[in-house]
Amino acid sequence: MAGSWAELPIGRVVHVHGADADAIALSIDPLPDDAPAIVTYFAGDTQSATEMVSSVLRELEKAAVGLFPAWLPGAEGIGGPGGASGRAIRVLALRTASATEHFGPFLADLAERALRGAMLAAPPVPRGASREARSRRSPGFAAEVRAAGLGRVIAASFGRPRAAVLVHVPADLSPAAEEALVTGCEWLAHHGDLGVWLTGAPLAAVDRIAVTTLRLPAEVTDLVRDLPAPTKPRPDARTAHVATYPAVAGRPHPASVAERTLETALATCDWAAGRAWNQTHRPHPLVNPIRVDLLWRDERCVIEIDGPEHHSALAYAADRQRDVRLQLDGYAVLRFTNAQVTTDTETVLHQIRRFLRGRRPGMLEGLEHAR
Repeated sequence: MAGSWAELPIGRVVHVHGADADAIALSIDPLPDDAPAIVTYFAGDTQSATEMVSSVLRELEKAAVGLFPAWLPGAEGIGGPGGASGRAIRVLALRTASATEHFGPFLADLAERALRGAMLAAPPVPRGASREARSRRSPGFAAEVRAAGLGRVIAASFGRPRAAVLVHVPADLSPAAEEALVTGCEWLAHHGDLGVWLTGAPLAAVDRIAVTTLRLPAEVTDLVRDLPAPTKPRPDARTAHVATYPAVAGRPHPASVAERTLETALATCDWAAGRAWNQTHRPHPLVNPIRVDLLWRDERCVIEIDGPEHHSALAYAADRQRDVRLQLDGYAVLRFTNAQVTTDTETVLHQIRRFLRGRRPGMLEGLEHAR
C-alpha cells in the first residue's frame, strides 16, 4: 500500500485500486505538498497505442498553454503576440533551458505558441487515417521530445520536480482497447519520465500491470463511508479523451470559463481590490488545507463557483463540510453556479459588492444605494 501520492512510482505504470474518481479528485485538490504535479486524463475506447499517446500529448499541450506563464519565470511581463514579444519570449525560454533540464528548442517553441494562445498540437487525426496522414499532421517535434518536454513543463508549473498522469480507465473496454490503453501508458511513462497511474475500472485482459492501493486522507474516506450506497451506478458525465489539472495560485483556472469571466468583470471594479484566486486556507498544520476559488482575506469572504463536477453526492458532501470549516474560521462562503457567472454576471457582481461593503469599515454608507 502507498501511504501517499509521493510513494507511487515515476517512470512506470501501476493500477491504483479501491478509490473512485470522485474520491481521488477530492484527495488531490489542493495538490498535496509531497505529490508530483498530477494531470487527470479520462480515457476512452482507443483503437491503438499511438492514438492514445497522441490524445494524451494533445491534452498535456492544452494544459501547458493554459498554465503559461507559470512554467516560465519572467514571462509575466511579456505581452502580446507581436514580433518583438515573440523574440523576447524565445530568448527567455532558451535562457531558462540552459540552466535547467528543459530542451531549449521545444521550450522556446511552446512558449511562443502559448504567448499567441495557439496550440502546439495538431488537430485530432480522424480514426482510420493512414500512417502517412498521421505523419503529415503531426507537430514539428517527435513524440518522445514532446512527452519529456511537457512532463517538465507541467511539473514546473506547480513547482514540483516531477509530473504524473492519473488515467481514469472506463468500464467495459474490449481486450484490444485495453491493450492499446496500457501500451500507450507504458510508452508515456518510459519516454516522458512520468508517473502513469491507472484508476477506475480494473483491467480484465491485461495482467502485466502491478496493482497497489493508496491511503486517501481520512476526511475523504470518512465522507465516502458515511454516504448511502447508490441504488444504481451513477453515469459518468466526464468527457472521454479529456484531461483536467489543478489551478495555479493567484490566477483563475485557465480551463474555467466562469472563473475567467468573473475575473474580467472584477478587473474593472475598484471595490474588488484585495482579491486572490485559487488560494489555500489552513488555520493550523494539523488540518488538511482547503482550496478556495476566490478569496478576499481581509474581509473573510470566499467565493465558490460550482460546475458539473460538484453534482455528485460525494462532491456535494465535501462542499458542505468545507463550508462549515470555513464558517467556523470566520469566513462567509458565497456560492454561484457556472451558469450564473457566465449569463448573469452583473447580478453576481452586485451580490459580491454588497457583501464586501458590509464587511469593510467606513463603507456602509453606500450599502443602501447598492441595493
